Amino acid sequence: MITRRDWLAAAAAFGAPGALLAQDEPTALERVRRRGRLVVGLYNEMPPFHVAGQGIDADLAQALARALGVELSRLPFTADESMEDDLRHMVWRGHYLGFGPADVLLHVPVDRPLMAGNPQVQIFAPYYHERVQIARSLQDVPAMESLESFKGRRIAVPGQSLAGWLLIGADSGAYREQLVTRWKDGTEAAAALARGEVAAAAGMASELESVLGGDARFAIEPLPLPRMREGWAVGMAVKKSASDLAQALQGAVNALADSGELGQFFARRRVAWRRP
Repeated sequence: MITRRDWLAAAAAFGAPGALLAQDEPTALERVRRRGRLVVGLYNEMPPFHVAGQGIDADLAQALARALGVELSRLPFTADESMEDDLRHMVWRGHYLGFGPADVLLHVPVDRPLMAGNPQVQIFAPYYHERVQIARSLQDVPAMESLESFKGRRIAVPGQSLAGWLLIGADSGAYREQLVTRWKDGTEAAAALARGEVAAAAGMASELESVLGGDARFAIEPLPLPRMREGWAVGMAVKKSASDLAQALQGAVNALADSGELGQFFARRRVAWRRP
């Protein structure tokens, strides 16, 4: 019969049984390789990064899976009310509808407060620098010194967006009546500008460039507001315990950036790649 003293002696000599079992647990990277596929969380309806399986993030996801030597399994989902919700549903716990979590979620802001507020995840590998901008017709608005340059002219902007909130509140609401806010994203606002329906369109730089990039009729510049943020880095997130997977993905992103392939993903969508 094995006594408590025998058990304690064995634990002292070889480690507790729980510790031995823990050593047999595969790491996150090992699980991905044994499974033979990398599950990547992708935001639905986020042009030019992901729409119906196509876009910059879709290309990046495929390249990451290839770098790990496995197949890609896309896990598209619709954004929830907050980034914290998305991290919980797609990275560390799983969605209440029964899917997820993914091995990695793309398009996560590399932001210190977000990191501090979500200790269950690792946020890393910035691969793009995003910012809010405004595009204008050079025929209608040849120069832009400030937002007053657009006085009396219609501006297309998604109402439920950072660009929309900034313009609605700019100069104590001075431009509110000029805003056309029915667009669901910046690509739709940019398309309205391209059709000549408005004199300007505001949104994310990537959205505006994907529609208007390379068209000499338009200029795309930072939104001229005091203390306007210079933008933010976009990266990815994994579970806090998935350190080896994070390291492998970081190496893959570095290699894609250094080879120029990452920049090509953006160029195919007419977006200027800005390295964070």
